[in-house]
Amino acid sequence: MSIPHALLGLLESGPRHGYDLKRAYDERFGHDRPLHYGQVYSTLARLLKNGLVEERGIEPGGGPERKRYAITDAGVTDVDSWLMTPEKPELYLQNTLYTKVVLALLSGRSAADVLDSQRAAHLKTMRELTTRKRNGDLADQLICDHALFHLEADLRWLEVTTARLDELRKQVS
Repeated sequence: MSIPHALLGLLESGPRHGYDLKRAYDERFGHDRPLHYGQVYSTLARLLKNGLVEERGIEPGGGPERKRYAITDAGVTDVDSWLMTPEKPELYLQNTLYTKVVLALLSGRSAADVLDSQRAAHLKTMRELTTRKRNGDLADQLICDHALFHLEADLRWLEVTTARLDELRKQVS
């Protein structure tokens, strides 16, 4: 997730204070990882330095004065470019789980136990996501669907690998 681009995108609807940006980000994207205030303000400082946002006034508040930030034309161009650039698909060709299976085989430990333990963790997470999806709004449902589809693919890999353990054991020995 590009936090600078997310904040710029949120600013496209109009100028906001850092506090308002944090709240909007957390409501839409930060369910599992809310932003820290320091992260918002340090990001805004970089965006300001790079000419992607500008200050649009200072208002007194109950505490420190509040600066309003607005996206610049350069910021809009940057967000547009970011939105239209496809994300690199994650291939997971050499992931940690594969490494654990091979090391279990090499050490004489049970690779089947490693795979079973991982399967149980995946299923637990899938149950939690299904509950969250059932109780969530459309944004939560879409986020959970994305995660669930990836976990389903992982489960298929776990099943295929379990079925091929004897063959893999011969190749790595």
